[in-house]
Amino acid sequence: MASRRSSREHALQVLFNWDLRGGDLWRAVDDFYDTLHSEEDHPERLTRDAFMEELVRGVTSQQEEIDKLIGQHSSHWRIERMPSVDRNVLRLSVFEMLSGKLPPAVIIDEALELVRRFSGDESVSFVNGVLDAVGRVVKSGKT
Repeated sequence: MASRRSSREHALQVLFNWDLRGGDLWRAVDDFYDTLHSEEDHPERLTRDAFMEELVRGVTSQQEEIDKLIGQHSSHWRIERMPSVDRNVLRLSVFEMLSGKLPPAVIIDEALELVRRFSGDESVSFVNGVLDAVGRVVKSGKT
């Protein structure tokens, strides 16, 4: 079973691939699993990451609402002009905020870890600002 942190990293990888190439989400999920195992692995060793799949399914099914929220709180940045990693960290995090399973502060901390790892230092303050604003709106219930 994957940890919550690795599931979020995996979800980010799948969303990045899906966003970059377009097309079928489940093709991107299958491609991700294919990269985890070499030809020498036994098929029975392949384990699905249910939490990662829940995240990517949720993000893509609510993408329009999520992108609207991000756009409303990212002054001077259209979502399609954002770096793909930043855009998908934001999508992933906003989905989690909307689900209400964790406090926004925890989600923001996890998002900033992803940005530090997979994007650049200049993205940290941008992602933090957008998520802080979205978190306040979600907390107020005015989404």
